[in-house]
Amino acid sequence: MNRVIVTGGAGFIGSAMVWRLNQAGIDDILIVDNLNTSEKWRNLLGLRYSDYLHKTAFLAQLKAGELDFQPDAIVHLGACSVTTEADGDYLMENNFRYTKTLAEWATARGVRFLYASSGQTYGDGELGFADDDALVPLLRPITRYGYSKHLFDLHALRTRLVEEIVGIKFFNVFGPNEYHKDDMRSVVHKAFHQVQETGVIKLFKSYHPDYPDGGQTRDFVYVKDCVEVLFWFLQHPEENGIYNIGTGDARPWNALANAVFTALGLEPQIEYIEMPERLKGNYQYHTQATIQKLRNAGCDVPFRSLEDAVTDYVQNHLATPQPYLTAP
Repeated sequence: MNRVIVTGGAGFIGSAMVWRLNQAGIDDILIVDNLNTSEKWRNLLGLRYSDYLHKTAFLAQLKAGELDFQPDAIVHLGACSVTTEADGDYLMENNFRYTKTLAEWATARGVRFLYASSGQTYGDGELGFADDDALVPLLRPITRYGYSKHLFDLHALRTRLVEEIVGIKFFNVFGPNEYHKDDMRSVVHKAFHQVQETGVIKLFKSYHPDYPDGGQTRDFVYVKDCVEVLFWFLQHPEENGIYNIGTGDARPWNALANAVFTALGLEPQIEYIEMPERLKGNYQYHTQATIQKLRNAGCDVPFRSLEDAVTDYVQNHLATPQPYLTAP
């Protein structure tokens, strides 16, 4: 896997994937993205790659048979990742149809294909979080974003593409190079700056009787661990299917906030605030990846604990003059 296309390669997980490829000595990389006026171009400053294409130009060249870059693998991480996006048609084109086109192009040419699905496909979690193919048709996402990701999972299963490709259901990913994501930045990043500015971290109140304020749980997973798993799949083309990437351990928001304070050497100060009305009906109170399928495939990549991951992120990135991932 010496020539790799990374879509969304200037984004959060995408640029981390380029960083991981660079760690392995791979720099013949085509980055596909949409830089526009965002700050994500900064994610590319410390990375090595051979070319860049805007996502529209890339798709046009691919469809016309004019793509000069012939890859060994495509890691498709480019998508609208705004979980509150309200434009359903945009999500259908950008998240579903774009993925469908790339997957079919890659499999027709024997090119390794990995794509990003989402933990949001599990909806409210009523059916659990098992990455079991039999469960996929029963899932009912509660956001347009989750539905757009779910549709391609369904397509991959229905057409048996899933036997030739790898889909990844990311849970709550955080870490370096997420800085351009505005309101979609992780709570770790937001909390770090809240502490710097006010000394207090703000968390949403709970409106569910089973969860106290700040007791809503998430499977928080570090981006450095995520790209290790993606890299493992590049090295094991015999393993295909749809897999969860999470730690398998659900932790409360309070634990995350406490980890940030501990990393900064401060006593916790947490304030609970009202949740916006637009989120109340679409809020997941619990997520927890089951990762036995990943382990059964032979992937033994370890996942950091929440505390260890937050400490690395805060002390080795956020609290430094140069917080970005850089190639060796």
